Amino acid sequence: MSRPRLFGWLGAQARVSVVSAPPGSGKTVLLRSWISQSGVAGRAAWVPAGRGERDPQQFWLLVTGALRQTAAGSALVRDLTAAPDLDGWVITERLLADLAPLDDPLWLVVDDVHELGPDALRQLELLIMRAPQGLRFVLATRHDVRLGLHRLRLEGELAEIREPDLRFTMAEAQELFDAAGVQLTDPAPLVERTEGWAAGLRLAALSLAAHPDPERLAAEFSGTERTVAEYLVAEVLDRQGEQVRRLLLRTSILDRVNGELAGLLTGESGGERVLQDLEAANAFVVALDAPRSWFRYHHLFADLLQLELRRTAPDAVTILHRAASGWFAGHGYPVEAVRHAQAAQDWGLAAGLLAAHWPGLYLDGQAAAIHELLAGFPAGQLVGDAELAAVAAGDELARGSLEAARRYLGRAEQASASVPVRRAGQAQLLLGMVRLLLARQRGDPPAVAEEARRLQAMADAPEAAQAGLGEELRALALISLGSIEFWAARFEEAERHLDRGVALARRIGRPYLEFTGLVYAAAIAFFRSFALAAEHIRQAAGLAKRHGWTDEPAAGMASVIVGTVLTWQGRLEEAEPWMQGAERTVRAEAEPATGLTIRSIRGLLELARGRDADALVAFQDADRLAARLAEPNLIVLTNRSFLVQTLVRLGETDRAEQVLAGLGDQDRDGGEMRIGLAALRMAQDDPDAAVAALAPVLDGSAPVPWPGWLAQPFLLEAIARDALGDEGASASALERALDVAEPDGVLTVFLLYPAPGLPLQQARQRTAHAALIADILSLLAGRKLAPPPAGPPPPLEPLSESEIRVLRYLPTNLSMRQIGSELYVSHNTVRTHISHLYGKLGTHTRAEAVARARALGLLAPSPLRGQARRPG
Repeated sequence: MSRPRLFGWLGAQARVSVVSAPPGSGKTVLLRSWISQSGVAGRAAWVPAGRGERDPQQFWLLVTGALRQTAAGSALVRDLTAAPDLDGWVITERLLADLAPLDDPLWLVVDDVHELGPDALRQLELLIMRAPQGLRFVLATRHDVRLGLHRLRLEGELAEIREPDLRFTMAEAQELFDAAGVQLTDPAPLVERTEGWAAGLRLAALSLAAHPDPERLAAEFSGTERTVAEYLVAEVLDRQGEQVRRLLLRTSILDRVNGELAGLLTGESGGERVLQDLEAANAFVVALDAPRSWFRYHHLFADLLQLELRRTAPDAVTILHRAASGWFAGHGYPVEAVRHAQAAQDWGLAAGLLAAHWPGLYLDGQAAAIHELLAGFPAGQLVGDAELAAVAAGDELARGSLEAARRYLGRAEQASASVPVRRAGQAQLLLGMVRLLLARQRGDPPAVAEEARRLQAMADAPEAAQAGLGEELRALALISLGSIEFWAARFEEAERHLDRGVALARRIGRPYLEFTGLVYAAAIAFFRSFALAAEHIRQAAGLAKRHGWTDEPAAGMASVIVGTVLTWQGRLEEAEPWMQGAERTVRAEAEPATGLTIRSIRGLLELARGRDADALVAFQDADRLAARLAEPNLIVLTNRSFLVQTLVRLGETDRAEQVLAGLGDQDRDGGEMRIGLAALRMAQDDPDAAVAALAPVLDGSAPVPWPGWLAQPFLLEAIARDALGDEGASASALERALDVAEPDGVLTVFLLYPAPGLPLQQARQRTAHAALIADILSLLAGRKLAPPPAGPPPPLEPLSESEIRVLRYLPTNLSMRQIGSELYVSHNTVRTHISHLYGKLGTHTRAEAVARARALGLLAPSPLRGQARRPG
């Protein structure tokens, strides 16, 4: 195979190029390919060092012969024959003398340098250091050898290609499979499993080409496959001494190992030195940190070692796992401790460890790890153990199943009486945390307040102090109170709780709690100042990126805040990727309040784009999510107001009246719904009624939650007054709308109710907002004067009914496996349909497919079908 990205390094101007990597990494093939494909075939002398080569004279005779076969060497290098007085030092000096006149580049390529003895290596070092400028060296070795190359590295005369550089890329692996006649739907898992190791991929290709079910074999391919195992045994394991072999086998049960762990599992000292030597020797041992204290084994090598351990010492496996579990638990690594207890099938130990460490894991944002650990227990274990059932309830909350969470919580409460006295306090702590989280996700302020009070009381209990969780529980309670007060629009109380909670989380070093608190602080700030919200989001985003929480629900909340700001500012194309990020991250079933907000802002975005039918679907979906909340929150009426306005834009005024009639008096008379009512009355050619509906909003007796929202009722009043012929009142209302819109640049209001004549008229009069009016007119002109799109081209092929059913789930946050469950088909079937959809729609990602389908009308129901909705 041609690997031009590596050929360039070999052909660089460095005097010495070193290719150092484990066996089977493709060193020899790379060098031969470079020589044959880079135009240096007549100027490269190839010298293979034989296995166990310890005769310097024999090696230098090979070097001399190889140099004489090149064009330049044949004229300069004298022929030599073996003689007793002709040792390596003499030959080296003769070569230096012979090659002194060399002008043109000449490469000496030595393969398997690690096989040379110490004398030959010292002589090679002498040749490298004193060679003429034209002589360059390319050295391939399984591990670094002593050649004094550090000096060349400092001088910039050393080019190095190491194991990570030799790993096959996805494209190179695909080329390798194609050459072997192997067709895989997705080769990525196999490339990841082999870590791009050339020999592993080559052996896999050979096996797959001869197998009747290559997809299945690829999914199961490991280091235990016969050809791979034979290679690794011969080239690596059999070359180790008994002490090293014992260490490798007994520590193979670990995902990572250090010297202390190796000593525990082998009963011998010096484990760290052995691991460092193996890593330096490229023996499929990888250092995980800069000090080279933690290591792991190559995936395929670990497979082989575990197989060999089970074959030679099957009774030791359980003992080793139990010992490893104890070490990890004692050194503050609870996830690995539980995994090893499960591997030992010591379910009581595993359950006790997970229950004891769940609060800390949750507060560290490790929901995915918790879910994985729970999946490792037998099904009956989750319902028979009170503490484990409580952990399962917390996991179901994180996964989005509130009903399943309630069931597990009920079982945990029923079984809590049987918990031993010494663990009763811990069990109550677990139950209290889960109750608080359940109440928070249901949007139930009284329940959150009650559970937060209980949790703060528990913070002083001995169990919490023993686990070091006292202040963590206080921070969790405060941030939970702040979040629920936010959704209830009690911003001052929410801000007070969040400020205290974030400060406490920062002080005690709980960045996940700090992150979630900052996101809700940003949500509150949005209702005061977009700039202030942006500052909180910046801090939260830094924490999320640093700790890998970009897929957490709180990150989805942060994304929707940014998307909301951009949408209200009329920056619709900028808002789109933020909204897609929020939609991808948040499961509405798990976070109904956040999901409701995302669907509502999606509706506003589509409304501003003029896609009224899509907007209606989004507002309806948001309204349905409101039913999942214990109490309405501040977004519910805002969303219903936009729902009414969208129905009006679609000409469905009767349905708009029905929505208003279905509200209670208090909701119907609130500021948000009065705005919707005014829009309806304007559509019914009754501007007097519109003005009357808006009056309580504008005088403050029917307030709206966000001052920036007042731009909309003032603009509607301006339009209504203009329709009534009252130009002065219209101009005054428009100026008030501009006053409100100016600080945060709220321009989308003028897209929702475009009346370009009014801003033009205002611009001719005295106004304090000339620049803002220019922005509004530019925005309206861009929307109005842009040539109408010809419409996207239709799909390359018609979509089948099955593909359309799958397509309707793509705008949701459901995974392919979950979509399959909804449609009662397999995960692979869904994958196949999505692949066909991408091909027919001419797209490459899920987001692109959704956008294209929307543009084609494949996801937009007819406005007359009011009950239609997107799945999910």
